[in-house]
Amino acid sequence: MSNLEILAYEQSPLGLLCLRRRELLSEPGTIVTEITLDHEFLMSSYNTDSERALSEIATTLHSGTNLRVLVGGLGLGYTAHEVLTCERVASVEVVEFLPQVTQWLRAGLLPLSSQLGNESRFSVVEGDVYARLAQGSDQKYDLILIDVDHSPEERLDGDSSAPNKRFYTQAGLMGTKQHLAKGGVLGIWSYAESSPFADALHNCFEHVRIEPVTFENSLIDEETTDWLFFAWDEEER
Repeated sequence: MSNLEILAYEQSPLGLLCLRRRELLSEPGTIVTEITLDHEFLMSSYNTDSERALSEIATTLHSGTNLRVLVGGLGLGYTAHEVLTCERVASVEVVEFLPQVTQWLRAGLLPLSSQLGNESRFSVVEGDVYARLAQGSDQKYDLILIDVDHSPEERLDGDSSAPNKRFYTQAGLMGTKQHLAKGGVLGIWSYAESSPFADALHNCFEHVRIEPVTFENSLIDEETTDWLFFAWDEEER
């Protein structure tokens, strides 16, 4: 293959979206899949430690069985795929805002397309997970995992009135709690620490855990730390 292969290049509700595959010049033979938005790097299949840790830690925090999981954001599929490795998980529903990304999955263009497509516990729908969590519902989840924005302060949709801004506030978190079953765990991915968001979590939940995930990012030749936020209320089981 050539060093760079454009798999998809199209306009999306958030801007110009590109799915590309390339061989790393620094590691010949290593092929990575990447997504850019308006020509800015968004995500890569090369560094997935923190996305997978989001799911791994959340499942360890919940000791129940037949877990129903809601994932906000499909991305390249690593968060959903990792949570499906837990045998206690009964179903994983992903809500993806960009229709192009769900189409890439179904067309087999994502690295985990075949694994997710063959998993009977997995489903994906197009929609705004923040708008969904802001509405009342009788449907409850044991785990809600959000991997959408860069951080609570740097959101993909810069609209100050958008549902994703409210999600990171105390009012938004209290609304999200209505979608959690008893003892349910909320997990959020961020590329940066956020004291205001941590404070909001502490004001809404009995327990909060903030987990830094540090890894050597050879794509930019420096150490990188992502941040995972977890919150839950105690339940006697």
